[in-house]
Amino acid sequence: MVRSGSFSVDSSASHRRTPSRTVTLGHIQPQAPSYRTVFCNDRDSNQPVRFKGNSISTTKYNVFTFLPKGLFEQFRRIANIYFLGISCLSMTPISPVSPITNVAPLSMVLLVSLIKEAFEDWKRFQNDMSINNSKVEILQDQQWVAIPWRKLQVGDVVKIKKDGFFPADILFLSSTNPDGICYVETANLDGETNLKIRKALERTWDYLLPEKASEFKGEIQCEQPNNSLYTFTGNLIVQKQTLPLSPDQLLLRGCSLRNTEYIVGAVVFTGHETKVMMNAMNAPSKRSTLEKKLDKLIITIFCVLVTMCLIGAIGCSIVTDREDYYLGLLQKPDWEYRNGFVIGFFTFFTLVTLFSSIIPISLYVSIEMIKFIQSTQFINRDLNMYHAETNTPASARTSNLNEELGQVEYIFSDKTGTLTRNLMEFFKCSIGGISYGCGVTEIERGIAERHGLKVQEEERSTGAIREKGFNFDDPRLMRGAWRNEPNPDLCKELFRCLAICHTVLPEGDESPEKIVYQAASPDEAALVTAAKNFGFFFYRRTPTMVYVRESHVEKMGKIQDVAYEILNVLEFNSTRKRQSVVCRFPDGRLVLYCKGADTVIFERLADGMDDIRKVTREHLEHFGSSGLRTLCLAYRDLNPETYDSWNEKFIQAKSALRDREKKLDEVNHYFLPIFFSINDLEENSRACNLINNDMKQFIISSETDAIREAEERGDQVEIARVIKEEVKKGLRKSLEEAQHSLHTVAGPKLALVIDGKCLMYALDPTLRVTLLSLSLNCTSVVCCRVSPLQKAQVTSLVRKGAKKITLSIGDGANDVSMIQAAHVGIGISGMEGMQAVMASDFAIAQFRFLTDLLLVHGRWSYLRICKVVMYFFYKNLTFTLTQFWFTFRTGFSGQRFYDDWFQSLYNVVFTALPVIVLGLFEKDVSASLSKRYPELYREGIRNSFFKWRVVAVWASSAVYQSLVCYLFVTASSFGAINSSGKIFGLWDVSTMVFTCLVIAVNVRILLMSNSITRWHYITVGGSILAWLVFAFIYCGITTPRDRNENVYFVIYVLMSTFYFYFTLLLVPIVSLLGDFIFQGVERWFFPYDYQIVQEIHRHESDASKADHLEIENELTPQEARSYAISQLPRELSKHTGFAFDSPGYESFFASQLGVYAPQKAWDVARRASMRSRPKVPKKK
Repeated sequence: MVRSGSFSVDSSASHRRTPSRTVTLGHIQPQAPSYRTVFCNDRDSNQPVRFKGNSISTTKYNVFTFLPKGLFEQFRRIANIYFLGISCLSMTPISPVSPITNVAPLSMVLLVSLIKEAFEDWKRFQNDMSINNSKVEILQDQQWVAIPWRKLQVGDVVKIKKDGFFPADILFLSSTNPDGICYVETANLDGETNLKIRKALERTWDYLLPEKASEFKGEIQCEQPNNSLYTFTGNLIVQKQTLPLSPDQLLLRGCSLRNTEYIVGAVVFTGHETKVMMNAMNAPSKRSTLEKKLDKLIITIFCVLVTMCLIGAIGCSIVTDREDYYLGLLQKPDWEYRNGFVIGFFTFFTLVTLFSSIIPISLYVSIEMIKFIQSTQFINRDLNMYHAETNTPASARTSNLNEELGQVEYIFSDKTGTLTRNLMEFFKCSIGGISYGCGVTEIERGIAERHGLKVQEEERSTGAIREKGFNFDDPRLMRGAWRNEPNPDLCKELFRCLAICHTVLPEGDESPEKIVYQAASPDEAALVTAAKNFGFFFYRRTPTMVYVRESHVEKMGKIQDVAYEILNVLEFNSTRKRQSVVCRFPDGRLVLYCKGADTVIFERLADGMDDIRKVTREHLEHFGSSGLRTLCLAYRDLNPETYDSWNEKFIQAKSALRDREKKLDEVNHYFLPIFFSINDLEENSRACNLINNDMKQFIISSETDAIREAEERGDQVEIARVIKEEVKKGLRKSLEEAQHSLHTVAGPKLALVIDGKCLMYALDPTLRVTLLSLSLNCTSVVCCRVSPLQKAQVTSLVRKGAKKITLSIGDGANDVSMIQAAHVGIGISGMEGMQAVMASDFAIAQFRFLTDLLLVHGRWSYLRICKVVMYFFYKNLTFTLTQFWFTFRTGFSGQRFYDDWFQSLYNVVFTALPVIVLGLFEKDVSASLSKRYPELYREGIRNSFFKWRVVAVWASSAVYQSLVCYLFVTASSFGAINSSGKIFGLWDVSTMVFTCLVIAVNVRILLMSNSITRWHYITVGGSILAWLVFAFIYCGITTPRDRNENVYFVIYVLMSTFYFYFTLLLVPIVSLLGDFIFQGVERWFFPYDYQIVQEIHRHESDASKADHLEIENELTPQEARSYAISQLPRELSKHTGFAFDSPGYESFFASQLGVYAPQKAWDVARRASMRSRPKVPKKK
């Protein structure tokens, strides 16, 4: 229950409890309270506050808001507003066309869009209802009663059973497990599948049975609802005793209970005030760069429309003269017929409705449909981006950015786990200045090979252990041999630190062979596995104890179980960059164990360790250059007095309601002098060749002598000043050298390396421009040890400063801000959970799949969308210009040239399907050639297919074809007569022109396509046939209420003449001749890069040979089929039109190779697009 200071409590309400602290102010306006008070197990006391209910809604609309809000969403598009205005104009007397001409297409587009929105929202509503009606047990009258989630209220005491989901944010009170602990899975929250421990306060462990739980009358004072998933500040007041609360006692909505029979808790936050719902915001809305340029093109087309209407309006006001007595204007009493300006004004709007088709109403719908199919059928089902080991396909989480993938100029990548596979193995270590570990990393081997050296792999020692997470081999440390080393005590403390300082949960049998470690990250699992193999086997954990089975400690061969009491855990965060535990040995010894980044550990070393510090730093640099991920470990013995003093401050900070995190950080910095050793993990990956020795490298590091001297003096203000000056000096010097190097004829490639501490100052507004200029001159930029915020800042710097298209790729929660800051965000389904995937636009299983995503799908999507937009622009401009030329013959009177239904159906029926086929199946070169010639990707970066020059070429083509279609037909029809001897009239001529136009525009698709499939022929022929069928039906019927008496029987009259067939053959050929000649000249003298590649490989066979699959007998039929499908060929035909010739069409490939796989609907389409080819003979 919330109580602000200005509220006093009514003494008459004796049945309601008051908060523990009540302050009454005078007439001061009450401010929002900084915390809320919740009375547990007492609904009456909570009722006056009116906490939000537990029902949730994720829908965009409801019954009352669907129509207005849905229409508002649709009319945010400028094209829909334009057509709404045109539709309104068409209903006025000045319109020369029937309102149906504009209202019907607009209504169809809006109806389709609204049905799509309604369907998606209905799915969300059904999901919400399913969740809200789930059952949960609450305490009522000393018994558990099941109620729907939506009826749950703040303060209720609830019971959650094993594998159940938490219906709200719950304060954990008691558990069936000993010591009041429970295990929680947060996969729905952050994608992490490892279990987390939550621990109830010891004071509340007894409230487990309903009889005892009904006695619980606690008062919770906690923070207001917020979206911070990993923090919680509050106090629990029970019987006048105040107990501090932390995130360990909070069970978040959406998480599930594991390995625990049931728990009891009190509801703190409900519904939309829970942390997960407050985080459930949509990712930032992203529009592709090409879509923004499309808006500019539409504005340009609109300017062309206005120009055409102005020409017509001026022409009409000049042509219409009072002296033209035969028009009868002098007898008209209306004054507008005597005023040239007014005549022009009305004519302008008349022509606006007449020429409205110049802007294609179906453009957006067609593009959305094309992008959706590209995403779901091509990207999501591409076998080349399918990771068989984890059964993970690629996933396009949005279809809005497909073409953006083909224009990326700068890629921002997290290294660990993204560029590398993030499979951690304990590989080497340095203890007390002595390096251990005999292995050779892949990067060391790669460097040697580049220098022409052959590395001899050292033979593994006898009895060397190899398991997941452990690839260490050095007989000096294995099997208790560390006891004979110069520093056995340091070795022992290192192994204990590995076994104690972590948050890993053991599962399964308590034996080294069968135990399974549930770790928050792969490196934690590797460290605990290493401790096990060194003889310090961590096998059990409780909230206060860690149990380790130690070998060879007191004497060789002796094994003993040791219980360490965990007194305090100082969690890792991005500020501290380290994790520490304070533990008590069975003999009472107090030890602080710590592990973290080398930068923070080196700052806290004890005095008198300069020699070891220097040697260890050299080991650190050597390990790092070998591709190892480094981590420092340290320890310090504590005396009881020092610890008691610190612990008192720690408890006070932990109980603070305000600035708890800040106070905890201050207390956590208390321990300073520690001793350390260092161990290294190898990331099982290929060497990342971002930087090589042939590059000129600019290194801006905080490890300079000047900065070290300032750090040794310890003055923080001076340290900041020195670092900033060093960074400023380094950036300017590097920029000068970079600019000088770029002006040389054959200068080396440039690379910039900067660490996080220097980057913090380099991102200062005074140095930001210099950093950006230097970065843009470099081939590679590596930022070391940076925070998530810095990743996002660097991405935004290039995106906004350089105005270039950026892509960010990462696999962890720390990459989310970077992913959302870039134009395109890619998430990797890696070892660090799914948070990056959930925040991304596209998801892939491994970094290597980025090649296919960008060079193939990105290029093809960009090419296809550009051609679709240009074709829409061309076909509508061609159609409208024929009407425009006709106005010159009618004295700019606004007489319509085409029948209303002809104009209405031109876009949505007679020319709709071929352009969709173009957008789905067009490809300039095959997938293999796209990857073989990565330079082709530069066409997208240069925006080669959407420049104003390209628009001008298409506009010229539209002008030429409209003139040919109009002039040829109108000029030749003057002397033409039908079979009855009558000359052709307006509707005969217009129908003839429309027929020629439909044929020419549809056949133009075939002329512009690089790969033609059967679907091209079917849709082009079908569209022309659809027009002829419609004309036969439409011209053959008439009703008194129609305006189609003008075209009644026209098509029959036309088809009875030889003129019709001759014109139908001649006009489309002549109109397309100009495009044919232009494309030939362009290909010969000014070719695109892809056209050169086409010429190079024009004689290559379309089909790649497929090897026969050999499936071993020991596989089950299901395993054999899965294996066969995973091994199917990636590209069998060059001209099928499907991405990769067919992502996802396993059944077709399988049938070709004798492997059974069930058919899918799209296989029919796949077969229809295939050329016939000889079968591949089976190998004997």
